[in-house]
Amino acid sequence: MSKDLPYYIHCFKHLKRDMKNGGAPHKPILLLSIIRLFENGIFANNQIYVLPELVASSKANWSKLVISNHFPIFALPFYHLSSEPFWKLIPNVGCEKWIESKSSMRSFGNLTTAIKFALIDKELSDLLLIPENRDILRITLLDTYFPNTKSNFGVNGNDDLPSETILHEKSEQYKQKIIELKNQVDENSFQEEIFIRGGLFKREIPKIYNHTCAVSGLRISAVANVSMVDACHIVPFSEGYDDTLTNGIALCPNLHRAFDRGLFSISDDYTILINKNFVENQKSVFNISQFSGQQIFLPYAEELYPDLENVAVHRRKFGF
Repeated sequence: MSKDLPYYIHCFKHLKRDMKNGGAPHKPILLLSIIRLFENGIFANNQIYVLPELVASSKANWSKLVISNHFPIFALPFYHLSSEPFWKLIPNVGCEKWIESKSSMRSFGNLTTAIKFALIDKELSDLLLIPENRDILRITLLDTYFPNTKSNFGVNGNDDLPSETILHEKSEQYKQKIIELKNQVDENSFQEEIFIRGGLFKREIPKIYNHTCAVSGLRISAVANVSMVDACHIVPFSEGYDDTLTNGIALCPNLHRAFDRGLFSISDDYTILINKNFVENQKSVFNISQFSGQQIFLPYAEELYPDLENVAVHRRKFGF
């Protein structure tokens, strides 16, 4: 059969699913979310990565469309779509055996560790780049699997990530909400939520620093979709449960690593402090010591400046 639009309409109408409780909705929910990300320009080829936008969109679509008592687990459809002719899992190096174990792939953490991306048919990705084809495939999924709730699908259409306003909360409030969430939901749901929020943090921190490294001033903007700065936590998330904007700083990758290892820190007047307990080549143009006493580049608004208590925690941790 030719892999054209009618072929994929047939595939989408006949997904292999567990038919208990009216049929598992996981695969069609994920496919609807993938269509959404093609629509938003986040996906543009046949490599389907596990992105925060994809997880968030799947959660939003589930809440709108699913009324059965199925449990939303993102890892399940991403793994089990490999039983469909258009979907192939590509493992990370060394994880080839992992994807042979269905039970291990129920875990969101295992999925993101083991899977590099899913490869869909090139013919399908080409079709999904065309708005009219996306509409037809979306309607096919809604009519086939969600006839009673499909009218909800168009409500609040921008499901890519939660609003960045959640990152403007006070650190203690944010931390308390994360702790409450951890106590209320299962581990998979918690990991998915943290993955989404972490994605938002990684997206917003470079933006508030104008995609500029706060120490070196490095900024590359001539090439579309290229950023040379990372979103760096001042207090690691694993220690502070804090993804608020004031717990972040934009750094290029080498300085991100140096900051995380305590080779430099930041004073209360936002100048750079160099740790005396390491040796480097002072003649190198990449030496860290050249930035000693220099004030960091700060965000455009004072309320977004690094939290002074957080930078104090960083200094104490590394003995400044």
